[in-house]
Amino acid sequence: MPIRSVLSASLLSLLASIGNSSAAERWFEELKATATPAQLYTFLYALPKGGDLHNHLGGAARSEWLWAAALAQQDKGYTYYTKVRIQNCAGYGTNEYGPDPYLLLFKNLQGSDYEKLDSCQKSEYKRLQDLNDAERAAWLSSLRLDAPHEGRDEFFEAQWRRIDALLQNPYLVCEILYRNMDAFGKEGLVYLETQTELDGLRKPDGSDFSAAEVATLLRQELASPRARATGVEVRFQYALLRFGPHAEQRLRDLYALVDQYRDLYVGINMVGREDNAKGYPLRFLPVLRELRKKYPDINLSIHAGEMDEPDFHIRDTLLLGAKRIGHGVNLISDPETMVLMRNGPYMVEINLISNLVLEYVTDFSQHPFPEYLRVGIPVALSTDDRGMWDSNLTDEYFVAVHEFNLSWEEMVQLGRNSLKFAFLDEPTKQRLLATYEKRVQSFAQQFQKGRWSSLHEVKPVSYQFMCHHFQICLQ
Repeated sequence: MPIRSVLSASLLSLLASIGNSSAAERWFEELKATATPAQLYTFLYALPKGGDLHNHLGGAARSEWLWAAALAQQDKGYTYYTKVRIQNCAGYGTNEYGPDPYLLLFKNLQGSDYEKLDSCQKSEYKRLQDLNDAERAAWLSSLRLDAPHEGRDEFFEAQWRRIDALLQNPYLVCEILYRNMDAFGKEGLVYLETQTELDGLRKPDGSDFSAAEVATLLRQELASPRARATGVEVRFQYALLRFGPHAEQRLRDLYALVDQYRDLYVGINMVGREDNAKGYPLRFLPVLRELRKKYPDINLSIHAGEMDEPDFHIRDTLLLGAKRIGHGVNLISDPETMVLMRNGPYMVEINLISNLVLEYVTDFSQHPFPEYLRVGIPVALSTDDRGMWDSNLTDEYFVAVHEFNLSWEEMVQLGRNSLKFAFLDEPTKQRLLATYEKRVQSFAQQFQKGRWSSLHEVKPVSYQFMCHHFQICLQ
């Protein structure tokens, strides 16, 4: 079915006046009016893109990638177990973040932790390689939001607890990093700014890697021939879980780590449920003022406005020193801060699919993205936890074009913003921006000249999100 059949009346009216638009815009308006959904997706997959600035590396791992990577870790001495049954072996406890997840099926354990369990608890677990087909399918599903009843609580309280043990293995983290670079490179991305850690990673016997050892592994991966072949430049952010009881001291520790490993790390991000009031932004203002007296040029890109209710967290986050806002869904309820951000030095990292599946909007028509875009608030599209929604960056572009009728220049500006607001050193940023402009111009010229034949070698890949929501299934 052509895209025209699902376009709004206002858009059809706009297309009727297409003759008055510039030649630079006319070809793209014609494309939107005549392309099938699959054709539009193919075009957007091939579209040169800038960067993904809002990316949690663990959550960006598709469950199939995690499965393969976890099994491959046997060569490094790691064995993983997952909970497949509940035998009522343990009571309920709590930790600093809330109730212990005893009743959580498909929670994964490293072998060194499994060996500490009693015989009853061990009977609840199986090695990953011993799962039968049904159990393997359930394990894969447990790391995706793929059921109608799953949403925000499943994501925050279950999926991250399941995945945590896997992400404590730096070799597995490097594999997931490469998988993302490879997939993003095929989508035309040139820069990935993702969140991962240097401390808290463990060897097969349960002992800790040093931060220096993990940094060396990350550098080796980024310098490897396979990573370089993706064409994707990578920098890291450190994530601070904002509502923990010791978050202020943790922030001090992270400033020291980012300062020590500036070749890898370009910023710090505050993450975690914003509806947990213990993580309110102004809690961190005193310690940030303390840290700014000691450390130069530590960038902040902070989650804010990922809430159902109006609040002033985005304004408060700007006071903390943030240069980028993650999500910003409820910014629209704070007109004064909207005016402050228009044409300003701040950018909103837009995550359309994340905001839908986590139920911050019930459908895309409720999303404030087009308002921000068209009143002059700098925005860029990003993927957040793409593995858990089983999506990619092309999906974000498709939703934006399909739901909000993006113009060609608006699409180009989104990619430009994703590099302009990256936490890169200026020479690298200017190099990537110049390359992006040339690639986008060349892509547009080639398509206008050859039309769909210019994309005959493009092999787009989509995942479950596009298949379920738009019936575009291109594995």
